[in-house]
Amino acid sequence: MGHLDHAALGWLTPALSYAMACIGAALGLRCTVRALAATGHVRRNWLLTAASAIGTGIWTMHFVAMLGFRVEGTDIRYDVPLTLVSLLVAVLVVCVGVFAVGYGRHRVRALLLGGLTTGVGVASMHYLGMAAMRLHGEVSYDPVRVALSVLIAVAAATAALWAALNTESPLAVVLASLIMGAAVSSMHYTGMFAVSVWVTPSGETLPGATAMQFIFPLAVGLGSYLFLTSAFVALSPTAGEREASASARQRPAGSTAP
Repeated sequence: MGHLDHAALGWLTPALSYAMACIGAALGLRCTVRALAATGHVRRNWLLTAASAIGTGIWTMHFVAMLGFRVEGTDIRYDVPLTLVSLLVAVLVVCVGVFAVGYGRHRVRALLLGGLTTGVGVASMHYLGMAAMRLHGEVSYDPVRVALSVLIAVAAATAALWAALNTESPLAVVLASLIMGAAVSSMHYTGMFAVSVWVTPSGETLPGATAMQFIFPLAVGLGSYLFLTSAFVALSPTAGEREASASARQRPAGSTAP
């Protein structure tokens, strides 16, 4: 059995992956809060932004962490199409979850349905990403730890959606995103500790791309998207600010507020 190193680059990849999970969660929560205060196409657009932020944040967290993953005795490559499918799955299932919360008439039912769907989807993204690995050997999983990682994903997703429904202040969102980032990271490493690899030495060239050829540039691109979107959300006026601005424009010139 090959020796697995989950932090071959030291604490750099775990710290960066946690930061990406927190940023994606914070941005997604802020967008969901904005969505719940809006109606019509504005609500839909905020929910789509929230789904893309949380989905890309979780995916980036996973693959930034994978930059530090090494298996003694074999190189690692990644199947590009399957890796991209895992990104699409992450965004789509989070979209289902936030739309269930954003449009659900019964909050508890919507929260449970959204949390279950999103959590299972996040876990599916993780294991699709693992299935995209190509190495000289056979990968197996401890079913108990796999099940535990799925439970953690569902709990984390449900907690994140609950926070979106019950937190409005920026400080509360920051605290919720830190907890969400820790939960997502815990899910990832619980799933990674379920992995065993039986290495079969071979001189054949592995198919696919290396992490630095494909994963790193894509993670940097998605990380840049999260930072730029965070700036947009921070500068975008809230519903209360828009109402105050509209009221000020409608007030006759020279009048004063009561």
